[in-house]
Amino acid sequence: MPVETRMVPFRDLETWVQVTTSTAPVEGALPLVVLHGGPGMAHDYVRNLAALADETGRTVVHYDQVGCGRSSHRPDAPRDFWSPELFVDEFRNVVDALGLERYHVLGQSWGGMLGAEIAVTRPAGLASLSICNSPASMRLWVEGADALRAQLPEDVRSALDRHEADGTTDDPEYLDATRVFYERHVCRVVPAPQDFVDTERQMEAEPTVYHTMNGVNEFFVTGTLQDWTIVDRLGEVAAPTLVVAGEFDEATPETWAPFVERIPDVRSRVFPDASHCTHLEHPEAFRAVVGVFLREHDLATELDPAVAVPSPS
Repeated sequence: MPVETRMVPFRDLETWVQVTTSTAPVEGALPLVVLHGGPGMAHDYVRNLAALADETGRTVVHYDQVGCGRSSHRPDAPRDFWSPELFVDEFRNVVDALGLERYHVLGQSWGGMLGAEIAVTRPAGLASLSICNSPASMRLWVEGADALRAQLPEDVRSALDRHEADGTTDDPEYLDATRVFYERHVCRVVPAPQDFVDTERQMEAEPTVYHTMNGVNEFFVTGTLQDWTIVDRLGEVAAPTLVVAGEFDEATPETWAPFVERIPDVRSRVFPDASHCTHLEHPEAFRAVVGVFLREHDLATELDPAVAVPSPS
């Protein structure tokens, strides 16, 4: 598949963007913009979603959000610089730079949270939203993580508790205990896929955004997002929405239930024998479900004479 990369100016920063074009474009198939997680985890671990370009005949856009990956980094920025509003603005800037008039959005983990933040503003170009493995509030996320953590072996829980209390979360024993949680609830493919490893390595090399907004790890949340919620704003989402989760996901059912309960046009799908990285654990099945949903809302757009549908670019 043809792949083009470019740097898009954003404020005094630059956003790295990758555009994958189908070799057999389907008429009316709208572009898909993929939002990665973290915050600060870069796009590498979701790059297999580029396969949707040829599988569904559409353009697929990935980008590294500022502060990570191949985009501009700001390790010395104040804590309040890193906010959901920053990343909503960056998304709008990318869409405008690419000239996308109508498009789908798929967000994974933090990317789904960001996708919801975008959707509540009701952008005119948003044809559909896929929220994958994401919570509707960080309070619900932490409660879910605590429940999963209580199911870990006693020695693992003890190591986690001891090092968090002592402030020694960089100790090898703590990192080993963290890995037990990750292999149960984050990515059940062992050893982890190279795409996942690549994302982890880049975050560990420059953890500013992840540590500032999230915290030490997936279940010890101390960052600026710890009070984040979109629950009370979900009624503002006008776009048709797909909510995806895994059976063993760290995003437990309670965390994503508000999306299903409060978004007017919504459906959900839980993948058995999958966790947080459903798209890596069951890639073909995941893309098949997403592909059907996207095509359905390509067609909905085609049937609306008031909406102009651009050809895939």
